[in-house]
Amino acid sequence: MLALTLGQAKTVAILAVVALIGLAVLSAWFMKKATQKIAFAAILGLLALLVWTQRASLQECSEQVRTDVDTTCSFFGQDIQIKRNSGS
Repeated sequence: MLALTLGQAKTVAILAVVALIGLAVLSAWFMKKATQKIAFAAILGLLALLVWTQRASLQECSEQVRTDVDTTCSFFGQDIQIKRNSGS
């Protein structure tokens, strides 16, 4: 059986506290980095989804264009004029 004196127990407790504080700081730094990576990937994914849906909407609009009618479609809030074929 391991017997500790009061002084040894205090030293072990101080070392444990310092080690735990070090691990807490290290894990907070790592989690911050991981969280930033996840947030950045999520933002890029949402932007990609937004562009894809806008592209799909523009594609649907352009497919509905009749050759004898000019049409205006919207892409990110900007009007895009699709003109009829002039036959040239």
